[in-house]
Amino acid sequence: MKINTQNDALKCLQKSWALIVDECRSVLGSELYYQAMIYHCLRQTGVPREQLGMNVKMWISAPVSGLFQALDKKKHQHYQGGFEPIPDVCIFSDSVGADWRRRNPEKTLQSLLLAIEIKASERKGGRLSYREIAFDIDKLSAHREEAVHRGSSFAPVMLIVDTAPNVNERMTEKSLIQAQVKAQQEKVGFFYLSTDLEINTLTLY
Repeated sequence: MKINTQNDALKCLQKSWALIVDECRSVLGSELYYQAMIYHCLRQTGVPREQLGMNVKMWISAPVSGLFQALDKKKHQHYQGGFEPIPDVCIFSDSVGADWRRRNPEKTLQSLLLAIEIKASERKGGRLSYREIAFDIDKLSAHREEAVHRGSSFAPVMLIVDTAPNVNERMTEKSLIQAQVKAQQEKVGFFYLSTDLEINTLTLY
């Protein structure tokens, strides 16, 4: 099955959501583990391996978004001139040619259909905060702005795995509501799962 539109990619994510929820609720692990699990679920529900990447580095020269410009300026002056977002999981169009190495960032960005940032409740005695979720949402929004500026676009998605058994290590209700509002404002898809709650806002867009 080839995936060549944002809508195709979103349908694949929707199709895999029930499996993602089941798999992520069944095991406690690190954020990187959940990234791999979500990759696995997308493969199991039909996304071709030639179009599915993890932690893909996409160097963007001379960024136009305010966030990426600010992040670029924080670097040592010898390393300024661009910013490199690294989405956790990506679905590409077939035009990527099963090659999203760092040496070809323009083609990688142009081929991008869906980018997912993943956060997980993995800290002992701590919890995910609104601030860090909002930062990832802002990165997704800025990344999309860079793509649009260069003649393409993609669907950005924030996905939170908040399955810590201890309720004191999960997001507060206030933070969760704030994160949903932020995602809606930035037109970023929002997925959330805990031990007893699921949120999927893709139907809103």
